[in-house]
Amino acid sequence: MKKFDYLKPTSLDEVFSLMEKFGSTAKLIAGGTDVMILLKRKRIFPDVLISLRSVPNMAYIKDEKDKIRIGSMTIHRELETSTLIKEKLTALYDAVINLGSVQIRNVATIGGNIANAAPSADTACPLLVLDASCLLTSSKGEREVELKDFFIAPGKTVMKQDEILKEFIIPKPSKLSGSAYWKLSRRKAMDLPILGVAISLAMNEDKSIKKARIGLGVAAPTPIRAFKAEEFLTGKFLTDEVLAEAGNIASKEASPRDSIRGEAWYRREMIRVLTKRVATISFKRANIV
Repeated sequence: MKKFDYLKPTSLDEVFSLMEKFGSTAKLIAGGTDVMILLKRKRIFPDVLISLRSVPNMAYIKDEKDKIRIGSMTIHRELETSTLIKEKLTALYDAVINLGSVQIRNVATIGGNIANAAPSADTACPLLVLDASCLLTSSKGEREVELKDFFIAPGKTVMKQDEILKEFIIPKPSKLSGSAYWKLSRRKAMDLPILGVAISLAMNEDKSIKKARIGLGVAAPTPIRAFKAEEFLTGKFLTDEVLAEAGNIASKEASPRDSIRGEAWYRREMIRVLTKRVATISFKRANIV
């Protein structure tokens, strides 16, 4: 592994100063569970690692009137044990309880999981269907980007070289709504997903669908929303026929590839299966009498 300097700034201003000084030769590191693997596999070659672990006020879960804010340095274990996440952001809770091991969840951060921009990122699909936005910050100021517009390609995002992912902003789900995430993998733990499907449904009192969101992971070069399937579901009732067609549409929107974990045809077929399954769970969680 290439030698590098490891720096631990204690403020955002110091982080920005170091980023400006070292430019493209530096790499930010949060929990390190992704970055260290990339280093060992010789996928990245930084001269400097700039750690965010000693920067204050970047790990939090804030319950505000109409939104929930999650700091980018919040570890997955904190999300897993949060009553607010478990009760309000159920799709995200589904993801973090199945992410790696407890040891990994005690180190890995939600910001690192998203900023790494891997198609297999477990928290990406839940955050997509929860209409999350990313707050990006630099020495020049802040800007908010919807997560659906955040990913560009594997390992690439809209973040500029001088920007840091500071927090996630998630609208609070409406009363008659529910969400869920299903991680399809060979093992129950310590495995990357063959496919990830997240769905959130906001329902009308007559049990028709007011708003639908479908997120797919490992189904394209980046985590994606199945917009056409979402549009199809809007205004409809959750019948077997409707769910089957929504799964077909979502499957056609995907562009999976063959990999060591699964072939493209299998991923397409499981999108059809899991769309129905995850939508049914989301509907039950909406608590419509």
